[in-house]
Amino acid sequence: WGGSAWPSWPGSAAAAATLSVSAMPSLKSTRTKRTLAKKAKQNRPIPHWIRYRTDNKIRYNNKRRNWRRTKLGI
Repeated sequence: WGGSAWPSWPGSAAAAATLSVSAMPSLKSTRTKRTLAKKAKQNRPIPHWIRYRTDNKIRYNNKRRNWRRTKLGI
C-alpha cells in the first residue's frame, strides 16, 4: 500500500510540499486578507428595501460572484 497513487498522510513532508501558500491562512499577507475581506463583503444580495426605493428596477446584484465559477486571481 505504499504506492504513489495513494494520498500521503496529512502530517507528512510530502503533504506539506503539496500545499500552496494560499491554502494556508496564516501565511497570507495582510494585504491579501484585506482584499479577500472586501470581496467577501461585496458578494451579497442587495437589501430588500433597495427594490422598494428603486420601484423594482434593481432586482439583483449583477456583480455577485460564486466561489467555484469565478476566481479572484489573487
